[in-house]
Amino acid sequence: MSAVNITNVAVLDNPASFLSPFQFEISYECVTPLKDDLEWKLIYVGSAEDETYDQLLESVLVGPVNVGNYRFVLQADPPDPSKIREEDIIGVTVLLLTCSYMGQEFVRVGYYVNNDYDDEQLREEPPQKILIDRIQRNILSDKPRVTKFPINFHPENSETGEQATPPDHAGEADGCEEQSQPSPTDEEHKTL
Repeated sequence: MSAVNITNVAVLDNPASFLSPFQFEISYECVTPLKDDLEWKLIYVGSAEDETYDQLLESVLVGPVNVGNYRFVLQADPPDPSKIREEDIIGVTVLLLTCSYMGQEFVRVGYYVNNDYDDEQLREEPPQKILIDRIQRNILSDKPRVTKFPINFHPENSETGEQATPPDHAGEADGCEEQSQPSPTDEEHKTL
């Protein structure tokens, strides 16, 4: 069982202009106190074929994290269109919301984003040069893809020989020995 569980993510101001800031209201619970902050990141995938076009839109530290329920609004600037190939601006892409603890990513929420012109005539007869101020983004917020990664939330317990979880839960996320990050295909996928 994870020490932190996302209970809800609400996408605010959606659909919106491509150039509008992103806003996510994130709710989560912490079931055990954590010594360090949580790091939340929002990443815009600029190209399905080349991750060098990915843009880190925001990275924030949230803490201290004691037992309880929390909620905050993560706001991020839109992606820089000059860093996206023109052929990748219009169409479907992905937005990733991640959370890490002590440099270990333990949850990733992926959303499909559809970028298209806000006018039917422009959609049917697109101009040769992209009109970025006429592009509307629509985040498909009702179908997020949630991937969880097991991490050790209490590495200090491992160093002193204490067990992070009782022996009958040794395979769960909190008690796992430190391991390399698994690929999303190896992990549980589910919808919030």
